Amino acid sequence: MNPTADKPLPLIASTTRQPDTLGEILDEFEALAQSHGRVAVAELVDAVGPRSYGPFLLVPALSEISPLGGVPGVPTALAAVVVLFALQMLWGRKRLWIPAWLARHGVPSAKMNRLVTSTRPIAARLDRWFHGRLRWLTAGLWIRLAALACIALACMVPPLELFPFASSLPMAAIALIGLALLVRDGVLMVVASLLSCGAAWLVVSSLL
Repeated sequence: MNPTADKPLPLIASTTRQPDTLGEILDEFEALAQSHGRVAVAELVDAVGPRSYGPFLLVPALSEISPLGGVPGVPTALAAVVVLFALQMLWGRKRLWIPAWLARHGVPSAKMNRLVTSTRPIAARLDRWFHGRLRWLTAGLWIRLAALACIALACMVPPLELFPFASSLPMAAIALIGLALLVRDGVLMVVASLLSCGAAWLVVSSLL
């Protein structure tokens, strides 16, 4: 009898290297689609790894910048979603917590494959443009500072809803922060910081 037969097997995730580029993240998504009939949101979060905060800041921010942001109440709701994820960044959670109903939500493998195929050209350009410059600005303490910035920017959104599409400026800054975290580019984080200052000036000047 094998004495090690009863020992639990190690988790695959503990020995798998985390993806380092957007192209590698898409490779992970494609592998999930090929091995599953349906890919759950929780599996996508695991595939992105430590950079899972980036997409979850980027998606609501981009949604607000779209024509959807012109619907009353939507910008504030999307800002609340940003705060939910930014607070987890601030607390230093290694893995993003998402509601169970959303974690279980899935995408059919065929649709995921089409999404990966259509997104690859954009990912290739982003990987080519952003080469991890000043990567230290997207790690450690700087992540928590970015979280504070996202919370502050999201709090600017409700009063700016009084002015059509004015809330798009702070949400654009949040989108850049999310992209900077995703591609690990500190230069992009600096640009996002400058845009954040512009958003703060807009709020002050609008309210005064």
